[in-house]
Amino acid sequence: MLATLQTRKIVVMKQAFIALGSNLEDPVLQVKKAFAALAQLPKTCVLKKSSLYQTAPIDCPQATEQAVPDFINAVAEIETALSPEALLEALHTIENAAGRERPYINAPRVLDCDLLLYENVVQNTRKLKLPHPRMHTRGFVLLPLFEIAPQLNVPNHGKIATLITPELSLGIQKLDI
Repeated sequence: MLATLQTRKIVVMKQAFIALGSNLEDPVLQVKKAFAALAQLPKTCVLKKSSLYQTAPIDCPQATEQAVPDFINAVAEIETALSPEALLEALHTIENAAGRERPYINAPRVLDCDLLLYENVVQNTRKLKLPHPRMHTRGFVLLPLFEIAPQLNVPNHGKIATLITPELSLGIQKLDI
């Protein structure tokens, strides 16, 4: 009798952090649905989810011309076997499924999913920049990120605790929902 040799593929999981945001079509629900969609990604496990944070819009051209709804923001820590590029593509698929449109830069949105960090990878290509190029200047990213990973070190920028300033925290409110 011949014994069959099964080869086992070792899956290497990588740590990544994803920022989620919405200010259209029931933003709280959109962010909660995005957390659920992350948990459904192949070869991916959601480890931690931050609280939800309400944030006034920034860098939004429409905000001066008309009332733009506040954003709901959050951050998820995941483990994934997807490459950074495959993960980014999966995040775009989640956004598109939610109805994301991109009529102009910083437009109001149903859902925004940004890949903030992927292990300690530093990458600067046309499609993907890691760490996310503006994360260290955005309180709505830093506060929820600090909540779930207070010891985190952002490549090229340092400890997350030192990046959070009173100015970056203005207008951001942690929600109790």
